[in-house]
This record gives sequence, structure tokens and C-alpha cells, in this order.
Amino acid sequence: MAEPQDGVTQPKPQEQQHLDIEATGLVEAGDEEVNDCPIEQVRLTVPITDDPTEPVLTFRTWVLGVASCVILSFVNQFFGYRSNQLSISSVSAQIVTLPLGKFMAATLPEKPIKVPCTKWSFSLNPGPFNIKEHVLITMFANSGSGGVYAVRILTIVKAFYKRSLSPGAGYLLVQTTQLLGYGWAGLFRKYLVDSPYMWWPSNLVQVSLFRALHEKEKRSKGGLTRLQFFLIVFISSFAYYLVPNYLFPSISTVSIICLIWKNSITAQQIGSGLYGMGLGSFGLDWATVASFLGSPLATPGFAIINILVGFFIIVYILLPLTYYNNAYDAKKFPIFSSHTFDSTGQPYNLTRILDSKTFSINLDEYNAYSKLYLSVFFSVTYGISFATLAASVSHVALFNGSTIWQMWTKTRAAAGEKFGDVHTRLMKKNYKIVPQWWFHSILIVVLGLSLLACEGFDKQLQLPWWGILLCCVLALFFTLPIGIITATTNQQPGLNVITELIIGFMYPGKPLANVVFKTYGYISMVQALTFLSDFKLGHYMKIPPRSMFLVQLVGTVIASSVYFGTAWWLLTSVEYICDPALLPEGSPWTCPGDDVFYNASVIWGVIGPLRMFGRLGVYPEMNWFFLAGFLAPVPVWFLSRKFPNQKWIRLIHMPIIIGATGNMPPARAVHFVMWGIVGVFFNFYVYNRYKQWWAKHTYILSAALDAGVAFMGIIIFFALQSKDIFGVDWWGLAADDHCPLASCPTAPGVVAEGCPTI
Repeated sequence: MAEPQDGVTQPKPQEQQHLDIEATGLVEAGDEEVNDCPIEQVRLTVPITDDPTEPVLTFRTWVLGVASCVILSFVNQFFGYRSNQLSISSVSAQIVTLPLGKFMAATLPEKPIKVPCTKWSFSLNPGPFNIKEHVLITMFANSGSGGVYAVRILTIVKAFYKRSLSPGAGYLLVQTTQLLGYGWAGLFRKYLVDSPYMWWPSNLVQVSLFRALHEKEKRSKGGLTRLQFFLIVFISSFAYYLVPNYLFPSISTVSIICLIWKNSITAQQIGSGLYGMGLGSFGLDWATVASFLGSPLATPGFAIINILVGFFIIVYILLPLTYYNNAYDAKKFPIFSSHTFDSTGQPYNLTRILDSKTFSINLDEYNAYSKLYLSVFFSVTYGISFATLAASVSHVALFNGSTIWQMWTKTRAAAGEKFGDVHTRLMKKNYKIVPQWWFHSILIVVLGLSLLACEGFDKQLQLPWWGILLCCVLALFFTLPIGIITATTNQQPGLNVITELIIGFMYPGKPLANVVFKTYGYISMVQALTFLSDFKLGHYMKIPPRSMFLVQLVGTVIASSVYFGTAWWLLTSVEYICDPALLPEGSPWTCPGDDVFYNASVIWGVIGPLRMFGRLGVYPEMNWFFLAGFLAPVPVWFLSRKFPNQKWIRLIHMPIIIGATGNMPPARAVHFVMWGIVGVFFNFYVYNRYKQWWAKHTYILSAALDAGVAFMGIIIFFALQSKDIFGVDWWGLAADDHCPLASCPTAPGVVAEGCPTI
């Protein structure tokens, strides 16, 4: 990460307004550099040239793009229901489609084909396979690899609640939740795409890979071209992943303390990388580094430090204080768990308090049984989610509010001239923009279909019309502040918890209404940001905006249809799917991810936040996190104003610090430890000492490591694991850190399987 250095040209008066956005930790450059891009990482990665004559929406683009979208959608949904889940990323399609595209360019006829009864014609082969076609094909693949959150609703309705659901309602639900966010993404294009300060760090990995695969580069003496470097790292990553994924899974997480103190619960709680605080744990697997937090190589250095600070405070200070002081009877439960418990420390018996006919809480049974308890870390995680959202709003208002307001009030032409860089100017010069009415039309149509899905079909989804409008307001409100955080830090706070909380208070006792509201509110924002991120990638790669819009829209509709069709087929054809108690022994159709989603629908929809975080619950104090999060950025903002020359103060990003552990679980301590080590090494040591190497190789390294892991994972799964052929049965075959006591309760008298009784 670029730290402020002596000799940097001071911003001129007309540039002063950009200092708010400079809080991302990136140094304002001189006039010549601003003419390119004020963000150094972008200057080092993205070319400032364009050839607007290159064909983009070609026959090759449609064939390879749609095929990638369909295949990835089917495979990811098919294996999403299985015990050993398999997720194939778009990087795999990105690599595979390159030789296919070149093969089509070499073999297909070039003669134009006329469309009957029209003046239109097209060519199967308009020339060499180019980088812009490849970008659009990858956008198609992104649509197929991203998953469809609403499919989980179909699964819990049919497989867990055992209720019927109209396929029309299900299909509309899947399509509208994926498309709704596109409607208002157009409102924020100017601020989150055209602004050079919104640089979307993860896109630079894609840019580097595209350039390595397509640009002809002369190898320096004793060096490697970017493509050669990619191939070497890819082959190495591919070969090595056989070890942690098949032969020796235990090296993915090594917990030294557990191996020394094998009989101590406390020692294993402190040392376990998977079930405890992870002190002294490490992993020798790229999947351990990047599987939950994303590639640290694509995360800005200042964001890495903020995340590590937040992780240290929460896991090594807050967690021990709350657990070992027995807050909320913490010692009755594991120190780190996402499961639910009753007052005796046993797993919570949800069927006991759930009325199977009305699908609402049976208060008599609930009062006679027990309140619902969580592990102390899991309960604090909910509080952290509350604080993160509040901090996101206040941080963006304080640090970016004046700039956003100026951009909002200026005309598009003035804003483009004032805030644009060379990439924005090239795009506006060479290509037509997407008209705003396209976005408005999508919003109106999809909103109408959303109301039909919920109010029609005998109201099977339970959510009334006002719920749809309310979740749209929430998503619209948070898209800009969370978009700014994502576009500058590569970290994205979620709306899932706050949406569950709001509808849980307003419409209690309705589990389906709860998850439908959560999905519309949360996923529509995520889709808006995905759309904008892809637009920024196209912005860097100089793809015509209207072509990008069409590919994203068509890709989303196709992917949603395939995900829905695959899920509906499996839910109606696999007997006892998602029910391990009734499935034949060894059956893989256990739906582990959907089980968590189902439990959340019961916790927030059946029991409700009033009986968890309200006056009737165990954790009402968690609501103070809203206030704490909202106030947290204020001292940082005050100090940054009082000491404007101390630019390091502006690098303190409270939403990132507070929300550092927001995805724990499923992420564990070892993932943060390894992610931080790799991130600090490359984005501080290598970046500052070997900047030329960093600029040429870092993002290529990230893409190659990801691709190697993905391809070896696919091959091992299909060739071996899908046929129940596993490695030699030995100590290292367990995908575990050998800390069996880390999950044990430490309260006297609590009985847990495999644990000593205190």
C-alpha cells in the first residue's frame, strides 16, 4: 500500500475536494498522474489505450459466454446440495474459453450471414479472438458462478418445512431477487464507476490476467513474461493442491498448541485455528488463505491492517474477556460455534417449540422449555453486524459526504470533467452510455413482478406488499455507502442481519416472510454492487457500456433460470433430500449450507428478535452496538481534521475494524492469520521494496493460485471423491486441526459428547 511520502506534490485548490476520498489511503498525485488516474495501483495495472474498432458482441461471445454461464450455474447448484460442496469460479471459464475462442477464430468461416427478411448480417468469424470478447464471456461466466441466494428459500420450503410451493412463485422469486438491484445500480454509476477514486481493487486481478493472456510481451533477459509467470505459478498451484486437498488435508490448519497440550480444554480453546482463537496456528494451503476473505493480494494494504486490528481486538481481547468472565453463561457452550443451545448447554430442540401446522412459535412450549442461547462469540458477532452497518453510514457521511453531495448536485458533464480520469474520458469519447431509462424500466418491471410473487399465488411466500417496498428502501439506502467501502477496500458489509432484525420485529412468527424480506433487501444490494463492479471492469477494459449491460442482464436471467431448474429438479426427484436422518447411508444430498439458512429462518422468523435481542431475550445489550458503531468514526474524523498533516489518521477505517470478523463463522481464526501474513508481506514489504515486480506479477500471482486450486479441486472431485475414493486412512487425512477439546464447555455439570465433565 502506498504510504504518504515526502516530496509528493501537494493537491492544488481545485483538487482539495478529493481529499475526503483520499481517506482510502491512496496518495493524491501530481497533475500528470491525475491525468492518467490518481490511484497508483490502477496506474501500474490498467492500460490507457483503447481500440474502439474491435468487435465485442460476436458469435463467439454469445456461444462461449452462454455455455459458460449454463455449465457453471448447473454444476455449482448441483454440488451445492452435496456434503462435499464444489464451487467453480469464473476464473476456470476465463482460462478454458481462451483456447476455445482462438480455435473458433481459426476454423469458422468468415463469410457474412444475412438474417432473413432484414438488412442485418453477421459473421461467425469477424477476425482474431480479442480481449474484449474474452471480458464479456467472463462476465457471462460471473453470472453463472455467483450463486442464487433465493434458491435457499425454495429448499427450506420444500425440503425442511415440507410445504408445497408454486413453481411460478418460486421462479419469480429467483428472477426478481437477482434483477431488482440492477434497477437502482444506474443511479450510482456516476459515483461508483465514473469516479477514479472508486477503483474496485479486486478488478485489478482480472485486468492483470486478461493482459497476461492476450498481450504480446517481450521477455526481458533473465526474466519472465506475465503469461510465462502465470503458467509456472498455475502449474505449481495445481500440482501442490493435490496434497492439502487429498493426501494430507491436515496441513490446511496446523494448531501447534493443541499438539503440545492434548488434554487441556483451555489450551485448545486458545490454540485451535478452527474452533478457538487460533494463537500459533497456521495453514499451508492457498485455500486457507483466500477461501473466506478473498485474495489478500487484491486487498489494499491499509484495509489489511484495519482488518487485522479488528480481528486482534475482537478475538484476542473481547472474546477472552466475555468467555472467561462467563458472560451470558458462556462456559456452558463452546467458545466458538454457530449452533443454538438451550439453558442446559444442550443443542436447542427446535421441533419442540415449532407449531407444524401454523409454522409459528408455540409460546406455551417455548416458555416451558428454554430461551434460545448462542455461543458468546456468535452472539457478539450479531452485535458486531449491527455496529458495522451503523459505522458504515456515519463513516461515509463524515469522510465522503461533501464530495458525494457535490457530485450529486453537478450536471453529468461537469461532474465527468471534474471527477473523471483518462479511462472515463476514453469511455465517453468512444462509446454511447446506457440510457437512464433502461435502468428505470427494469426497476418498474421487476418491482411489479416482485409484488406479484409475494401477493399472488395464495400468498405462499407470506411477505405482504409493504415488505417489498420497505426492503427496497433499505437496499437503496445502503447501496451507496457500502458501495464506497467495497470500491475502495475490497470488503463488503452485508445487510442480512439487519434485514432479519427489522422484519422480525415488524412481522414476527412468519419464517418465510423473514427469509424473503432478507433476500430482497440483502441480495438486491449485492446484485447492484456486482453490476457496478462488472461495469468498472468493463470501464478499465474499454468495453462498450451497452454491450456490458446486455451481457449482464441476459447472463443473470439465464443463470437464475438454470439455478432454479436444477434446484427444482433435485428437490422433486431426490427422495429425502436434505434429511440426513432418512437418507440412505452414504448419500451425499445433505444440504449443509441450507441447514444453516433453515435454522436462521426459525431463530429470526419463528422465535424472533424480540425473544433474542429484545426485552424478552437473552441478549438485549447487543442493541447498544448500533450506537457504538454510529459514533465510532467520529473521533477519527475529528482527529483527521485537527491534524490534517497526519495522513495516517485517515487510514483508520472504523467500519472495517468493527466488521473485521463479521464472517466468523464460517471463517475461522486460522484464515485471518494466514490471510494477514500473506497480505502484509506482499502489500507492504514487496510493494515498497520491489514495486516494479509487484506491479508486474502480484495480481497475476493471485489469479494463478486461484486457478490452480480450482482446477485440481474439480479433477479430484470428479475423478476420485465423487466415486468415494479417498486418500490413505491416516492421521493427516482428517480435514481438522486435531483440537477435539476446543469445542467443549467448561461450566460444571454440562455434559457434551466427547468432552470431560467438569
